[in-house]
Amino acid sequence: MSNSADSPPGPVRRTFRHPAKVLTAAVFALAGLIFVTSANTAKGTNIRTDSSLLKLSDLIQQRSEKNAALDESAASVREEIDTLAQRDDGSTKAEDAKLKGLERAAGTAKLSGRAVSVTLDDAPPNATASPGYPDPQPNDLVIHQQDLQAVVNALWQGGARGIKVMDQRLISTSAVRCVGNTLILQGRVYSPPYKITAVGDPGKLEGALDASPAIQNYLLYVKAYGLGWKVDEHGAVTLPGYSGTVDLHYAEPVK
Repeated sequence: MSNSADSPPGPVRRTFRHPAKVLTAAVFALAGLIFVTSANTAKGTNIRTDSSLLKLSDLIQQRSEKNAALDESAASVREEIDTLAQRDDGSTKAEDAKLKGLERAAGTAKLSGRAVSVTLDDAPPNATASPGYPDPQPNDLVIHQQDLQAVVNALWQGGARGIKVMDQRLISTSAVRCVGNTLILQGRVYSPPYKITAVGDPGKLEGALDASPAIQNYLLYVKAYGLGWKVDEHGAVTLPGYSGTVDLHYAEPVK
C-alpha cells in the first residue's frame, strides 16, 4: 500500500460562470450606479417632471413683462426730465416749438387725431377650405411677419402721421418681427389677434390698404381659410409716445 501523500489527488470541482450571467450582473450593477447618481443629482426631485423648470415660452413671457415694466419706468423718468428741462433750459419759444416738432416727427410725443385700425388674426382651430380652394397647410392658417409689415407699410404710404402696433408706438428704428406664431416688438412679445392703429386721414389710409398688392394677397387667404381681417375708423385716438431706448447698436469689427 502506498503512502497517502503519494496518492493521486481526487477530482477537483471546477467553477464555471456562464458569460450571460456575468453580463446580467454587470448590467444590474451599472443600472444601480446610474439610479444612485440620478438621485444625488436631483436631490429628491423628479428631473423630468419638476414643475420648477420653466418652459422657454414662460421665460420669454417673463422677460416681456419685465421689459414692459422697465418701459413704463423709463417713460415716467423721461417725463420728469422733460418737465425739468422745460423749466430750466432757458430756451426761446421758437426753440421750444422746434423741439416739439422734432419730438412729434420722431414719435416720442403723444399724437391725437382721427385714425384707422386694422386687426389681423389666425384662422379658427377648425378652419377648412372654402369651396374651390385647396386644403390648407399649417402656414396658411396663421399670421406671418410679412402680413403685419404689409399693413404697416401701406399705412405709412397712406400718409399716417403715427402708427401704434398693439400698445407700442413705432419709430424709424422699429422692426416688426415674428418668431413662430408670436410677434416680438421692441423687446416685448405678443400673440394674435394683432391690432395696428394709424392716425391720419381715414380715407387715404383705407385707400392705401386697398391698393396694396401684398394685402390683396392676404385677403385671398381670408376668403379661402378664414384668417381674421377687420378695418375700423375712429373719430379720435391718442397714440402714446415711444418710451423705449433710442440708442443705436451696431456691429464692430474684431481687432
